[in-house]
Amino acid sequence: MENKEHLKEIISGCMRKDRRAQEELFRLYYGKMLGVCMRYARDRDSAEEMLQEGFIKVFDKLDGFDYKGSFEGWMRRIVANTAIDQIRKSKKDPMLTDNDEDFKLGSEDRMVEQEETEELEIKAEMAMEAIQQLSPAYRAVFNLYVMEEYTHKEIAEILGISEGTSKSNLAKAKMNLQKILKERFQKVE
Repeated sequence: MENKEHLKEIISGCMRKDRRAQEELFRLYYGKMLGVCMRYARDRDSAEEMLQEGFIKVFDKLDGFDYKGSFEGWMRRIVANTAIDQIRKSKKDPMLTDNDEDFKLGSEDRMVEQEETEELEIKAEMAMEAIQQLSPAYRAVFNLYVMEEYTHKEIAEILGISEGTSKSNLAKAKMNLQKILKERFQKVE
């Protein structure tokens, strides 16, 4: 990543609404933040919509960044919260539903023997697709707990659910992921 002084220049430019600085910030963090959104979204188009909204919020809140912590971490929180907000808006109350109908197995198995690094990339991609097949409730709790490292108490506050529901959704998400991945990896071998 860029050095801290250069990052400060970019952030200052963004706060002045300088288009070039905004484009540079976008370019620097696009890939990493798209990865965050992909964990919450059903598909790439939805993730890109979440990311677009996330960047708008980042630009609006730049004056709140105090340079004490990691800028990337600060930005990741905003983008993840934006993704969660969009999930909330997309359904009346997706956090309280336990619909397992949302994880239908796809038919994207076109695997051939490959070198170990390529195989790892494919398995990581399959894991990402499996996460995307979870219901919005399970996907949100799984991502917040496993990827973003929130506690169940924090997740409950963010999503407006009980800690017990958070724990239950995490357990069910893990079971569903095991089922999806087991089936997919059997097809690969």
